[in-house]
Amino acid sequence: MSTTHSFFTSRWIEVPGNVTELPGGLPNGFRAAGVACGIKPSGGLDLGLLASSAPDTTSAARFTRSGTQSAPVLLCRERCNLNGIRAVVVNAGNANAATGRPGFENAAKMQGAAALAGGVGVESAVAVASTGVIGVPLPMSAVMQGIVGASHALRPDGEGDFARSIRTTDALEKHASLEVELEAGTVRLSAQAKGAGMISPNFATLLCFVQTDAALSAETCELLLGVTVKRSFERVSVDGQLSTSDTVILQASGESGVQVDPETEDEVHFGEALDALLRQLALYIVRDGEGARRIGRVVVRGGDDSSVARVAHAVADSPLVKTALYGGDPNWGRIVQAVGMAMPGTAPLAVDVAIEGVQVCRAGQYVPHDADALRSAVQREEIEYEIGLPGEGAEVERYFSDLGHEYVTLNAEYTT
Repeated sequence: MSTTHSFFTSRWIEVPGNVTELPGGLPNGFRAAGVACGIKPSGGLDLGLLASSAPDTTSAARFTRSGTQSAPVLLCRERCNLNGIRAVVVNAGNANAATGRPGFENAAKMQGAAALAGGVGVESAVAVASTGVIGVPLPMSAVMQGIVGASHALRPDGEGDFARSIRTTDALEKHASLEVELEAGTVRLSAQAKGAGMISPNFATLLCFVQTDAALSAETCELLLGVTVKRSFERVSVDGQLSTSDTVILQASGESGVQVDPETEDEVHFGEALDALLRQLALYIVRDGEGARRIGRVVVRGGDDSSVARVAHAVADSPLVKTALYGGDPNWGRIVQAVGMAMPGTAPLAVDVAIEGVQVCRAGQYVPHDADALRSAVQREEIEYEIGLPGEGAEVERYFSDLGHEYVTLNAEYTT
C-alpha cells in the first residue's frame, strides 16, 4: 500500500481512537532489511532479516496446524525460545517443506547465520520462516549470501524492503506503522505480512511479523497474540487450502519505556490497536486473493457454536458462492445450497439469508425484494452476507475472496 493512502480501508474494521497511522518506520529497538539473493526465478527481493537490539525482548508465536509442516515451522517449535525471539530470517520463493532431514538442517543453518547477522548471540533467539514452492531444496549458497547482505542493510526504516522480500504471489504490499496512545505513554506498533493464496481458517498460508516498543511480559504477548489471531487470520479464506508454512510472530522490545501491565486499561487499549491492525492485514490478504475482485463477509447467527462454524466455512469455501461473488451475481440460491450442505437433514431448514441488508430468504423461503437494487449492491468491493439459523446464542464471521479466471491461471502456471 502506498503511504499516501490510509491503511485502514475496510468498513468492517473499527479503528480505535488512540491509534494514529504513521508514514513508516519500525518501533524503537528494531531494524529490518530485504535483499535479493536469487531464490525467486522471477528475481526481486526474496530474503528478509529483522532484529531487535533489546536483550529483554519478549515474544509469542503461532504456527500452521498442517500435518505436513515445513522445516522452519518444525525448527521453531523444537529449537526456538518462543517467548524471547530477538530476530527473524525469512525467505520467499521456496517453502523448504517436504524436504526431509536436509530441509531441517538447512533451516538450522539459516538460524545460526541469522543469529550472527542480527547480532543477537544465540540461535534459540532466532525464528526462521520460508514461503514458496513446496518440495524443492533450498539453494543454500544463495541463502547464506543473502543473510550476509541483509546484515549490512539493516536499518530502522527497512520495513518496506522486508515486507517486499517475503512476498510470493502477492500483488499488494501488506505493512503498516502505527502510534498508540496509552495512559502510561505512547508506543509504536508495526507489522509486515504476506499471503494471497492457499488461505483457509486454521489459519492461512501467511506470514506475519509484528513489532512494538511497548514493554510486554511474555504472558501478555501470548494472550494478546492468541486472541487477535483468532479474530483475524483464523477468520479468512481464499481457497480453503491449509498451508505448510503459516507463521505469526509478535515481538516487544520495551524500548519505549512504557510498561503495559496485565489486566489494565492500557492492556485493553493496546490489544484493541493490535486487533485492528491484524484484522485489516487479514482483509488485505483476502483482497489480494490471487486475481480477486471482491471480498465477502459472512455472518452466521443462531444454532450453536458447531453449526454456525460449519455453515460459515461452507459458505466461505463454496466455489459456487465465490464465483457468484466474482461476477457480482446476487444468486442467493448458492448460499442456501452451501448452508444445506453444512446442515444435512430430512426436514426443511428454516434458514434466513440477507445480502447487503436485503432480505432474500426467510425461514427457508423466498422473500420478495428489489432485485435491481440488490444487483447494484453486489457490484461493490465488499459484500456482506447474513445467515440466520434456527435457535439463538451463537455467532461467527468469516471473510473470503471471490474465485475467478486469474486464480486458475496463476496456480496452473505456479512453478513455471
